[in-house]
Parts: sequence; C-alpha cells; structure tokens
Amino acid sequence: MSKITQKEAVFQAMVNVVGTQDTAYAPTKEQRASVNQILFEGFRSESIELDRTYTDAELKAYCSGLQSNWLRKDKRLNGNVAYVAKNPGSRAGTGDTQIKAMRALLATKTDINERTEIQSYIDARLAEIKPSKVVTIDVDSLPEALKHLA
Repeated sequence: MSKITQKEAVFQAMVNVVGTQDTAYAPTKEQRASVNQILFEGFRSESIELDRTYTDAELKAYCSGLQSNWLRKDKRLNGNVAYVAKNPGSRAGTGDTQIKAMRALLATKTDINERTEIQSYIDARLAEIKPSKVVTIDVDSLPEALKHLA
C-alpha cells in the first residue's frame, strides 16, 4: 500500500469535509476538527507519510498545525495565491552551532551586562553568516550629479 503525501492528505480531507471551492478555503471550527480527525486517523493507519513517531497528543497538535500550514501554502486551498512568508529570515542562524550555543548560554544568564555581551556576539555572528546581497547599479541610468557616487 502506498502512502500519500501530507499535502495531498490535507487537500483530500478538506475537500471531503468542506467540498470543492474556487476561492480560498475558510473552514469553520467544526470543519477543522473533522479534517484534523481524518488526518489523525490517516497517520494512525499509516496511510499518510510521517517520518517520526508521535504520542496521540503530539499527533493531534501536529495535525492542527499541518492543516494551518497547507491552508496557507497550497494554491488549491488558498485561492491560488503564491505563499509569502510573513517574517522572512526569522529563522536565521538556526542551523549554526555557534549561534545555538550562544543562545543557550544567553538563556542561562540573568545579569544584564552578561546578556548584552552575549547578544552582541550573537548579532555579530548573524551578520557574519548572513548571505550578502550583490547589487548591480546601472551607472548610465543615474543622473549626472550622482554618477560620481557609484
């Protein structure tokens, strides 16, 4: 038996509960609960892809977040709108071991001077690993008064 993707499972469950729509889906609280139950049962029966094991409580919370995620990102569910992150770059440094260690150290400190010092190192490291944006300037398109600054 082949498993379906989580994206497809959310879409199928939403269509089964709410019906087919041409606009963005906005399920009621009861409809969301029904979709969550369908997803929960799909994960428990192993018909939906899942890469780790969860307790029942964790899985219920996961289903709710999964549904919210695909309501935003799946064009079939969000009214054919391209998804744009609200806070792009908000996860900066999450994969960097130095930043992880410094943030862990920061969480253990209460002294404002120590926290400020650690935060300055975190900020410096984030600036160091931030990808540089290469900007090309068409000097010929600039007014004559500004060309010497380019």
